[in-house]
Amino acid sequence: MRIRALILGTACAVAAGPALAERGSDGELRVLYWQAASVLNPYLSTGAKDIDPASMVIEPLALVAPDGSLIPQLAERIPTLENGDIAADYTSVVWRLKPGLLWSDGSPVTAEDVKFTADYCMTPDFGCAVLAEFDGIASVEVLDPLSVRITFDQPRYAPLQAFVGGRTPVLQKAQFQGCTGAAGASCSEQNFGPIGTGPFRVTHFAPGDVAQFEINPHYRDPAKPAFASVTVKGGGDAMSAARAVMETGEYDFAWNLQLDPESVARLESVGRGAVYASFGSMVERIELNQTDASATLPADERATAAHPHPFLTDPAVRRALSMAIDRPLLAELTYGPTGNPTCTITPVPAAYDSPDKTCLTQDIAGAAALLDQAGWLPGPDGVRQKDGVRLSLLFQTSVNAVRQDVQALVKQWWSEIGVETELKTVEGSSFFGGDPGNPDSLARFMADVQMYTDAYYLPDPASFLNEFTCASIPTPETQWQGSNSLRFCDAGYDDLMTRLHQTAEPAERQRIAREMVDIVAVDGHYMLPLVHRGMVSARANSLTGTVPNGWEGSLWNVVDWGRAK
Repeated sequence: MRIRALILGTACAVAAGPALAERGSDGELRVLYWQAASVLNPYLSTGAKDIDPASMVIEPLALVAPDGSLIPQLAERIPTLENGDIAADYTSVVWRLKPGLLWSDGSPVTAEDVKFTADYCMTPDFGCAVLAEFDGIASVEVLDPLSVRITFDQPRYAPLQAFVGGRTPVLQKAQFQGCTGAAGASCSEQNFGPIGTGPFRVTHFAPGDVAQFEINPHYRDPAKPAFASVTVKGGGDAMSAARAVMETGEYDFAWNLQLDPESVARLESVGRGAVYASFGSMVERIELNQTDASATLPADERATAAHPHPFLTDPAVRRALSMAIDRPLLAELTYGPTGNPTCTITPVPAAYDSPDKTCLTQDIAGAAALLDQAGWLPGPDGVRQKDGVRLSLLFQTSVNAVRQDVQALVKQWWSEIGVETELKTVEGSSFFGGDPGNPDSLARFMADVQMYTDAYYLPDPASFLNEFTCASIPTPETQWQGSNSLRFCDAGYDDLMTRLHQTAEPAERQRIAREMVDIVAVDGHYMLPLVHRGMVSARANSLTGTVPNGWEGSLWNVVDWGRAK
């Protein structure tokens, strides 16, 4: 059976908002991302704080629409089996660029730029942050100035991953050709100010602080955008960001507002702005480090395969930690209507959701009994221990009021089963940053457990599940780049990933994917899914054109934003 619908569909019709004003006539758009951007190159970071601002400048071949269909961006059309751009045996796909595209410096966009970008990400020693989206690509061939063929090392299902969505934009070869391999991370000028095709171009970037943009004079639609400039300010916290939009009116838009329901209602009552949520695949989860990050180890050996974790490798401990959590209560108290308790990391589309809802029932007594049976017994201070090893955890997450509430609740529940927990908070731009020298990033994972939200950006979660293969583990050799931050490695999981890449029939793909999620989360408890979150943002009442989209970043259609008159 051939893949249709969600993966290979053409773009849906997105409801049009009010007609935009004349290009640039709406002045400055002021945006708050309380986790400040540290780079404007998505190939060096998987954080939305970096990807979203960059998406106004550098663009992919296609975007994912709110309904999961694909919208041509730099591509002239979406490849399908019917139009012949996807090979009948699924071993290759041809992408065709729109004619006449220009970079913001006025030079033409060509197929060479697409090929270069793929090679750039796949070059050894680079440590590409989104390498999983290019997995299985054997070659990228320029067919003519506007066409490329991507050939896979075996039939690929689904074949539309690389260059689909804001995480894998096309880079200008002329700008980045000196930045391949190990040199990539050190190209500050390029990584902080990429030349792009989007509606805006970078005018100033101060990592960890502010990014400023102006209209791209060579943007392909002469009537857009309505805003003449954009300022994306970083820093602060979710509450101050929400207040700046809905209470003081200093800003037009604020991103990722993990706020309690009562605070939201109070701020909206002021009358300056409102929140809205886009439900995609975001799941707040706790990861259990499978390696030892103890400070007693040499720095170059911490959190590496050379030293397995002293107790989180025990399935009884992992399961007990999961059983102790009251997910429905946690979701109600901390997220309200913007979050639902979950046992899976693939809650959407519904066919990929796990039928096992056992984790939604808290069982403190059962968790304690499980630890007793596994030989983890309470010591004199009540903390369980075995063979001289104490169940004592360092639990890290980013600075955020809701996350700190979740930490406190989880700490209490774990204490009830004899697990000691020390809480650590890390400033968001550092926790989600891609700097290989940063010991506090989630990729370095110098703690026992950590919590954050992850998501996938295509309706088929194959590339997301590929993030947890053995080959995706961050190591010193990859400059700590890699998506498998929990250091989970399972041959059976990797084998299922191979089978998923070889399977076209939708029902079988869904079955395999659910089995993989069972291994890593539902049964294996290497990670503990907590809440299926909506991405909550605040917009000023005067801001028009914003469209919720759970598959793309919050600024995905900023070219259509304007200000009500």
